[in-house]
Amino acid sequence: MTTSMYEAAAGVQVFGYVLILVAGLACVAGLIWAFRLGAKVREREPAPPRPDEQPRVPPSGPVREVQEMREPDEVPRAADGDERLTPHHFGNVGSKPAEDQSRPRWSPGSSGSFGGGGGGRT
Repeated sequence: MTTSMYEAAAGVQVFGYVLILVAGLACVAGLIWAFRLGAKVREREPAPPRPDEQPRVPPSGPVREVQEMREPDEVPRAADGDERLTPHHFGNVGSKPAEDQSRPRWSPGSSGSFGGGGGGRT
């Protein structure tokens, strides 16, 4: 090999190093731009609430969870037997407290879930 071949190989190697350096500088510049953009967006956001602006417990005390069994309201029927009701006829389907407030339990001998692996009802 001659020295010109070594010089050509070194030139290509230096070009690769310069290319990696330029790509790294582009990544750093992109990160700095993204950080500044994020800081500008955060400056436009409202400040977090002060302690005196925080929600307070009502004078009657904390609100507790209410557990009750509910059942759906009756589904409206069509005036004619031939008319078909569509979802917009129903509106918001409400519910009402159930007469029986006892919680349903699993039946004895049932597996408890579909595909649970148990024998199920026999």
